[in-house]
Amino acid sequence: MASHRKSRTPGTRVAGIRTPALATAALTSVALLSQTAEAAPGEDRPSLEEVEKKVGDLYRQAESATEKYNAAKEKTGKQRKRVDTLLDDVAKRTQKLNEARSELGSYAAAQYRTGAGMPDTATFLLAETPQDIFDQRQVLDRMTGRQKAAVDDYVTQQTETMKKRQEATESLRTLTETQGDLKTAKATVQKKLADARELLSKLTAEEKARLAAIEKRKQEEAARKAVELARQQAEQEQAREEAAQQGGGASEGSGSTGSTETPPADSSYGTKAEKAMAFARAQIGKPYVWGATGPGSYDCSGLTQAAWKAAGVSLPRTTYDQVNAGTTVPVSQAQPGDLVFFYDDVTHVGIYIGNGMMIHAPKPGTYVREESIYYDGDSAIHSIVRPA
Repeated sequence: MASHRKSRTPGTRVAGIRTPALATAALTSVALLSQTAEAAPGEDRPSLEEVEKKVGDLYRQAESATEKYNAAKEKTGKQRKRVDTLLDDVAKRTQKLNEARSELGSYAAAQYRTGAGMPDTATFLLAETPQDIFDQRQVLDRMTGRQKAAVDDYVTQQTETMKKRQEATESLRTLTETQGDLKTAKATVQKKLADARELLSKLTAEEKARLAAIEKRKQEEAARKAVELARQQAEQEQAREEAAQQGGGASEGSGSTGSTETPPADSSYGTKAEKAMAFARAQIGKPYVWGATGPGSYDCSGLTQAAWKAAGVSLPRTTYDQVNAGTTVPVSQAQPGDLVFFYDDVTHVGIYIGNGMMIHAPKPGTYVREESIYYDGDSAIHSIVRPA
């Protein structure tokens, strides 16, 4: 991952980095620690650092479970539609089967009245399966061409109807299993969040203040890294422009570690990216809610999906699928509109807006906000993907 975490140069402005954002982050941490509870005398208490790490882990685990919930929910919706379609098809085929049976019945009645072939026809009509019917093909030798056509139609309808019924049964079974996965993922999310709240509720007022201070320092360091990346990106852009003017495009990528330069996104991408970012900015301040896709609240992948949808680009629902929905580029070559993915299990995503900053829906108890892509450290960044 080191190869794509090269920094870029910012311009003259510390773009997107606002002092109120740091204050908001600190206040958010304090808000999350709203309940106080003193430890019982002699009770073994984890250190503040251990609590911070455990809470962070629980939130990430909850986000992982949220993405599994999103995937199961999407799968359930597709399977439900398939089951409904199959059941409708079975109903139509059953109607055709009944019509074919009725036509055969009229022939059987006519044979009965004339005394011809009644036993064989009756046996045919009483057959339970298509195989039974095929075992009695000798009946066809006694029938007219029109009667044979009616029998063939009956056999076809019965075979296809049985096949569709089996498909519907299997789809219903799969749907039931997926609904079980959905319930499990939902319960996991709720349990992780409850555990995190319980840990936070046991902190003293002093510990809460210290934790808020730790969070503030992390935000300041993340902002510093964003400035560094923005500066490097600006220098690389200037080098590209100078190289283009001199006709020496091969000199692009100064300041890089030697990795191949990804070609700049074309103007159509820039237009779409602007629309996606404009949508994301309009959602700032709305709460994070796991499993939400808007318009009043979002989870991380719900926000990125909705933002790019506003730009006319369809993204999959989950982070696991969104990470494969475009071209991967190095961090140093990230452009506004790109998707920034986090953690080894790819359970978080934000929209890059330039200068080392992104807009994302962070976690439960927070709101959609603008923040450094280094908010959880360099190693948290998994990849950058250009979706359109």
